[in-house]
Amino acid sequence: MRIPAASLALLLASCGSNAVSEAPVFTDAANRAIITDFARLFYTERDVPLAFETHVAPDYIQHNPGIANGRDAAVDALAAMFAEEGREFRIKQIIVDGDMAVIHVHAIPEPGARGASVFDMYRLEGGRIVEHWDAIQPVPETSANPNPMF
Repeated sequence: MRIPAASLALLLASCGSNAVSEAPVFTDAANRAIITDFARLFYTERDVPLAFETHVAPDYIQHNPGIANGRDAAVDALAAMFAEEGREFRIKQIIVDGDMAVIHVHAIPEPGARGASVFDMYRLEGGRIVEHWDAIQPVPETSANPNPMF
């Protein structure tokens, strides 16, 4: 049985505001809050399990070829490294544009090391991180230009 569009509209209107639920809209500000808290937990507090359980979807898509897809695979691959004494992850910048976010980090494996410039890019959907890419550039001893990496 087909219900005419006018009748369907009248029926929905009579059901009240809960008849049609809309998915929440995540603005740049909402996504910035999610990414900022994820960055705090992950890079600053280095609590990989909590960061990923709180902010990452279980079916997380991973583009780093050294880590398998899935939230659990990321935690398994990263937790021990982030827990190592002396490692430091200095957040330099967080950029959010719609459902995409980039976190620029100075990763220092041990005190005194030059470390690396890391760009982690994330895609968010429905308030969760669902996809990740990264680029890692070691900090060289000398540079062909006077511009800082950070």
